[in-house]
Amino acid sequence: MGETEHTNEEFYRKAYHQVTCRSVFWNILKSLAILAGATMLSLLFAGLGFTESNIIMVYILGVLLTSIVTSHLVYSLSSSIASVFIFNYLFTIPRFSLTAYGTGYPVTFVVMFLTAFVTGTFAIRYKEQAGHAAWIAYRTKILFDANQLLSKAKDHDEILHITAVQIMKLLGRNIVVYDVENEKLQEPHFFKKDENTEQCYDYENEKKVVNWVFENNHFAGATTSTLPDAEYMYFALRVNERVYGVIGIEAQDAPPDAFEHDILISILGESALALENEKNAREKEMAAVLAESEQLRVNLLRTISHDLRTPLTTISGNASNLISNGHNFSEETKKRIYTDIYEDSLWLNNLVENLLYATRIEEGRMILCTSTEVLSDILEEAMKHIDRQKSKHQISVQSNNELILVKADARLVMQVIVNIVDNAIKYTPEGTSIKIEAKKEDKMAEISISDNGKGISDEEKKKVFDKFYCGEKKIVDNRRSLGLGLYLCKAIIEAHGGTIYVTDNQPSGAVFHFTLPLGEVTLNE
Repeated sequence: MGETEHTNEEFYRKAYHQVTCRSVFWNILKSLAILAGATMLSLLFAGLGFTESNIIMVYILGVLLTSIVTSHLVYSLSSSIASVFIFNYLFTIPRFSLTAYGTGYPVTFVVMFLTAFVTGTFAIRYKEQAGHAAWIAYRTKILFDANQLLSKAKDHDEILHITAVQIMKLLGRNIVVYDVENEKLQEPHFFKKDENTEQCYDYENEKKVVNWVFENNHFAGATTSTLPDAEYMYFALRVNERVYGVIGIEAQDAPPDAFEHDILISILGESALALENEKNAREKEMAAVLAESEQLRVNLLRTISHDLRTPLTTISGNASNLISNGHNFSEETKKRIYTDIYEDSLWLNNLVENLLYATRIEEGRMILCTSTEVLSDILEEAMKHIDRQKSKHQISVQSNNELILVKADARLVMQVIVNIVDNAIKYTPEGTSIKIEAKKEDKMAEISISDNGKGISDEEKKKVFDKFYCGEKKIVDNRRSLGLGLYLCKAIIEAHGGTIYVTDNQPSGAVFHFTLPLGEVTLNE
């Protein structure tokens, strides 16, 4: 392990040396190019008869440009000295000599050097300030971006991910995140500043610091006075005394500077508030769901108790009459009482079936047992289970004598037909015509059930397939509905891969349409 670390250190030292040498080479090349350009321009000016003061300004401009394009003051300083010597050599008398006859030349050289030096110094300082300001603006932008992203985050994990990424952008260091669930620390998630960076993390040693931060709600780790032997500096994501997570920042070499630390604390604070808001929103949503479920349960129990009481009272009353006075009833009266008991029991059975199907749908346990079936047989069998009120309506099944095969669960499709027809019987007056038709439509079979009652308003069409929706119209036989029939129809048909919808009948009434996939008969020879 020690040899590997030494090899890596040697590699990084060489890489740093290569980058530094390359930077020095380019800075020297830029300085020489600017000095050569200033000299060529000065020679041109001298040939055109310009004075020495004009030529001095050219060299000062060259020093200024050198200070702008290079990365250190030493280059502009060197350029200042070189400019003085070149000016003395090429443009003072005697020319092509470093001596000068004029008594004022030494002062000229000193002023030229100082002017170039001061100008270059200010240029370098201005460039450093501009770079520092740009770096501050970048880090401030990271904080602003973090605020924007956290405000749009959808869940707990996304908030932690955004926080880690923004801190990594801010500091350029590896980040580790420990989430907290059920008041317990979870496994760490690492965010590497460079995908090629090898992850070295002493889990056992670092976990001690993480636990201390979690329990004490205070930062600790590298570069701090608390457990400083760690490789990472750890901060708690907290609001008051509640800790939502622990974030570690690689800080073996040095802690973040003062400005970075302030930005870091701001991001952590925004992240903790986002986690707090997300928790509150989740708890509020769960409370709303529980309240809605409780209300639905109360409504369902109330409705079931009413719907069960009516037929059960009829059944028990008729049975009591038969037991007490059966010998006094005529055969016709007995038959009518038997029929009433039978049909009320069928109605109860249909109610219980709908409740069972609704429970299976809610729990995701509705399993289709599909097979290829003759659609006319399903329709005929469904007619045997229609409500007792069918005698007061004109129900007809129309067929064009075309054999239609469907791939469906016959028992469930029968329940759909029974529910729709029963719904039409309940909500339409006596004597209403109810017509059932079937036809092929592309690769689907379409079944339509129409009536000539008062119809369904456009507003109600949007709700008729909703769970527990019972409509605004008064039911003809005064029985209340659970509002599950059409909801189940929609769930069953969509489970088959079909569609169900309602339209207006002309001139009055409503038409329920649903589709089923066509089936094929396989002949085995």
